[in-house]
Amino acid sequence: MWLAPEEVLVANALWVTERANPFFVLQRRRGHGKGGGLTGLLVGTLDVVLDSSARVAPYRILHQTQDSQVYWTVACGSSRKEITKHWEWLESNLLQTLSIFDSEEDITTFVKGKIHGIIAEESKNLQPQGDEDPGKFKEAELKMRKQFGMPEGEKLVNYYSCSFWKGRVPRQGWLYLTVNHLCFYSFLLGKEVSLVVQWVDVTRLEKNATLLFPESIRVDTRDRELFFSMFLNIGETFKLMEQLANLAMRQLLDSEGFLEDKVLPRPIRPHKNISALKRDLDARAKNECYRATFRLPKDEQLDGHTGCTLWTPFNKLHIPGQMFISNNYICFASKEEDACRLIIPLREVTIVEKADSSSVLPSPLSISTKSKMTFLFANLKDRDFLVQRISDFLQKTPSKHTGGSTGGTKASILDAAQESLPVPQEAQESPTSPSSPLSSPPSSSTQEVPTTSQGLLKVFQKNSPMEDLGAKGAKEKMKEESWNIHFFEYGRGMCMYRTAKTRELVLKGIPESLRGELWLLFSGAWNEMVTHPGYYAELVQKSMGKYSLATEEIERDLHRSMPEHPAFQNELGIAALRRVLTAYAFRNPTIGYCQAMNIVTSVLLLYGSEEEAFWLLVALCERMLPDYYNTRVVGALVDQGIFEELTRDVLPRLSEKMQELGVISSISLSWFLTLFLSVMPFESAVVIVDCFFYEGIKVILQVALAVLDANMEQLLGCSDEGEAMTVLGRYLDNVVNKQSISPPIPHLHALLTSGDDPPAEVDIFDLLRVSYEKFSSLRADDIEQMRFKQRLKVIQSLEDTAKRSVVRAIPGDIGFSIEELEDLYMVFKAKLLASQYWGGSRSAAIHRDPSLPYLEQYRIDASQFRELFASLTPWTCGSHTPVLAGRMFRLLDQNKDSLINFKEFVTGMSGMYHGDLTEKLKALYKLHLPPALIPEEAESALEATHYFTEGSSSEALPQEQQEGSANEDIQERREEKGTSPPDYRHYLRLWAKEKEAQKETIKDLPKMNQEQFIELCKTLYNMFSEDPMEQDLYHAIATVASLLLRIGEVGKKFSAARTTKKPRDGTHGGDHNSATEEDEPPLPKPHQDPAREYQPPAAGDPQAKASGDAHLGKALQDSPAVVEGGSGEGQGSPSLLLSDDETKDDMSMSSYSVVSTGSLQCEDLTDDTVLVGGEACSPTATSRIGGTVDTDWCISFEQILASILTESVLVNFFEKRVDIGLKIKDQKKVERQFSTSSDHEPPGVLG
Repeated sequence: MWLAPEEVLVANALWVTERANPFFVLQRRRGHGKGGGLTGLLVGTLDVVLDSSARVAPYRILHQTQDSQVYWTVACGSSRKEITKHWEWLESNLLQTLSIFDSEEDITTFVKGKIHGIIAEESKNLQPQGDEDPGKFKEAELKMRKQFGMPEGEKLVNYYSCSFWKGRVPRQGWLYLTVNHLCFYSFLLGKEVSLVVQWVDVTRLEKNATLLFPESIRVDTRDRELFFSMFLNIGETFKLMEQLANLAMRQLLDSEGFLEDKVLPRPIRPHKNISALKRDLDARAKNECYRATFRLPKDEQLDGHTGCTLWTPFNKLHIPGQMFISNNYICFASKEEDACRLIIPLREVTIVEKADSSSVLPSPLSISTKSKMTFLFANLKDRDFLVQRISDFLQKTPSKHTGGSTGGTKASILDAAQESLPVPQEAQESPTSPSSPLSSPPSSSTQEVPTTSQGLLKVFQKNSPMEDLGAKGAKEKMKEESWNIHFFEYGRGMCMYRTAKTRELVLKGIPESLRGELWLLFSGAWNEMVTHPGYYAELVQKSMGKYSLATEEIERDLHRSMPEHPAFQNELGIAALRRVLTAYAFRNPTIGYCQAMNIVTSVLLLYGSEEEAFWLLVALCERMLPDYYNTRVVGALVDQGIFEELTRDVLPRLSEKMQELGVISSISLSWFLTLFLSVMPFESAVVIVDCFFYEGIKVILQVALAVLDANMEQLLGCSDEGEAMTVLGRYLDNVVNKQSISPPIPHLHALLTSGDDPPAEVDIFDLLRVSYEKFSSLRADDIEQMRFKQRLKVIQSLEDTAKRSVVRAIPGDIGFSIEELEDLYMVFKAKLLASQYWGGSRSAAIHRDPSLPYLEQYRIDASQFRELFASLTPWTCGSHTPVLAGRMFRLLDQNKDSLINFKEFVTGMSGMYHGDLTEKLKALYKLHLPPALIPEEAESALEATHYFTEGSSSEALPQEQQEGSANEDIQERREEKGTSPPDYRHYLRLWAKEKEAQKETIKDLPKMNQEQFIELCKTLYNMFSEDPMEQDLYHAIATVASLLLRIGEVGKKFSAARTTKKPRDGTHGGDHNSATEEDEPPLPKPHQDPAREYQPPAAGDPQAKASGDAHLGKALQDSPAVVEGGSGEGQGSPSLLLSDDETKDDMSMSSYSVVSTGSLQCEDLTDDTVLVGGEACSPTATSRIGGTVDTDWCISFEQILASILTESVLVNFFEKRVDIGLKIKDQKKVERQFSTSSDHEPPGVLG
């Protein structure tokens, strides 16, 4: 590549001059290429340690003038070819021009100008790609690709200098973090270390410091542990590694490949050494943190943040913190965690103004909202720019449209906070009830009005005044009063100041009348509901009457959702629950419906309208409990792992016992998935839900630890899992809420665990208080850190389970060991993932549905199979290998969807590796018959059409037999359906039948015509070309081919003789459906060109096609019945009519010419190889015979097998054992993409 000219003072220090002329010098780096000795080793080491560009560009061209000592670099190259091209351009374009100049300064100025011009021209062409990466970084990326052989699609994110510990010795080198791989390269005094690890293989990633290692990063895969240390900034490196591993886990979880986020803000000037991708990943991490902190919708993009102070009127203080600005929100978080947090939606903002600065209040900014609240920020660094950004976003905020009736029923949240809660115009105008827009006839919607407009609790609770409830009523009244005072001081609605006081009030319990409103605010669901008016109603309308697996499961679970509560003992509550769950399944098909969603949603419906419950469910499933409710409940398993880790840290005595009993996995899933609602009395669990919406998952973990701590002594005394479960069950059943004003609802779980002496009651508020006192050290960012660590473990263990399940699904007679199958599965999966990294538009293969059975989740297409086949097959055929791979793929793809799963893949591999000579030959034979052989590969369209028809007709009989046996199976299944427990012997019989049906004898194989046989010979010739016994094998196959061609000729004469004796009127005897008749190709009428007799119809002419099929069917019917050889009927096989001697003597001219030169067209086939017949063949005869294919000629598998058995060298070749383990190892090396093609490897490194 051309370089901007730079001065070089010492031109020959580490370089060797290879070519020179008066103005330019071409140099090679010492130690590169052949030779080099000790100097080469030292230079190579220096290049790696100092990250010299000479490592990747070992050639350069310098400009010099005769009297000057200064040289200028003008070009560099990674290969001799590249640098020579530049050198030749300079010689042909500049040398003559430069000789004209008198002054050396003019020459140098001209050369520099010319080179700058070339670079400008090249960069102009590259401009539209929007390449923002700085030059230094591009160089590193080029180095990475060169060193590890990565394709263009693999993007480098960042690179760091560090040490890799190999044993106890640190190797200094460079760590390259790409989107899909972690790579490390070191070269010290001839010792080279090259590592490539895929992120999807990482099982553990942690930062630790031990006595042995300084502060280091540990990366574990399934088969090795790697330690890296001596980073300049270990925190930044580890954070980036975490992000990339997280993306890989996400890809395994739901096959979303890494997509560069185009909407992230771009800096005006790119940073000096940071790639665009690294910046985007940093922005993505900040975005996720911002959205999680303030519970904002998933599409919110952070624009920027700045330090400032916020005036808090409730305590008359200026609180320091950070202001965050995004498309739709202004947020504030104090430095001190609990001091203050604020969220201002831009839709609420009315005025943004710069107030007057003073020494007390520098650069203040005042923001007013519709709810008459004013927020005063000060100490803003760049206030003018900030105001400009806010006004830009305010302009983009959708304007509130007017019109329409305001008489619709408002949601309960509006009733409760009509004056102080900011409500956009459209939310007031569009009714939140889905029934009103849906059911236009008023009669049908009358009974649904209460359901949709308010919480079910208000509908089903007897509205007795507070005074009648005595102390409980008074307590509830006090709670309401406390909250009203809080609203007065701190504001109400979205713009409320959230402080430690807010948390205290939540912990004391939210009053029933405010619960729905506060859940919506704290969870952030209110934001989404207000910005999507009418969305829920639209979803309900779309999803009505749609049936899917999710709706079936919803129907099944509807009556199991809080059946003890009166709200769900009638159709009103059930119908509301059905609508919310179905609407959510319709919104998010990847989750659809998962058990436990019904329990949580039923509680949400008690305190809010349908629309509110829907948006709360969205907040839960998509933000607050990520990945909890998917098919594999990954999120819950991750938090279960965190719970186990926390138990080990804070309750070490109990942890060992719990592990021994295996209790944690049983309890935690039900606790986490239903937020304790399924294991605690309703009125107590709902208090935990209050805290959960304010604090997040932290509360659930704290309460779970407090429950274990309270029962520690009893649990330590338990002898088995059942006893421990009973202890915990009885404890949770007796957690009571003495302040609840609702009538107590019987808890079904309690009825199962009640004993003779019920344990003492525990107050839920005491349990919460203890959980905060003992375990409140948990922080949100620590939990995220732990979640990452556990996610790696959980997803990799799920992948291992999938691997074991797939391997178990492979039949035992496949021939590979369990270890080999597991290795093959890993190679198979890696190929699919590689296509996801770098592949094009293979959407069918790339899209993986995790809800499918494990065997069907990973499927590869033809191009991926071709690559795997080439590296794993024992039958390497040189340039012919891809053709053979294509045939094998078509043979394995039985359902014709152009994808094959692992079972089909292994079946194909097994056919080549296992079984005796007959089985291997049978596999090879099938590869040269339809459907494996396609018409394009044959020279005659007539033959192809003819044999497709024949293939389908010859399979008709077995198909009928299969259908018959299938009907018997169905009959048996119907008879046995009612039996309980299921009779497993019945299934075993079915499997046995399936296996029997798959076995085919060699007699079932259709015969092969001449063209197919020629293709088979081509394959064999190619197969032997790389074998040590090459000459002997060629000789043997030439002998066998000639023999078989003569057998076919004799068979043809024999069948022709039989035909003349047959009556021509079609009244010949024999069964029309017999295999012998179908396996024989129809004979053309005498003296007629077979190609003229039947022309395949044009693809676009259906009528012609129909008549063509009929014609071909007739031709098949009129064909004479020839008795198949070896079947025990008639006169036997034509091959048996002649003795071996006769066959050898009768050297048919046409046979020899067809196999030797006419049709094989094989370069490896020379005159000295084929030593069968001594007669010469004229070119005209060759071309004539090779050009037309004999349509009457055919041969059976038995004849091929018998002929091959006569040649011991062929028998040995096919019976030779090949170790697939070595092939798999080689394939893994290929996957790791080690570069061996570069021509600048250091001497003695690879040798």
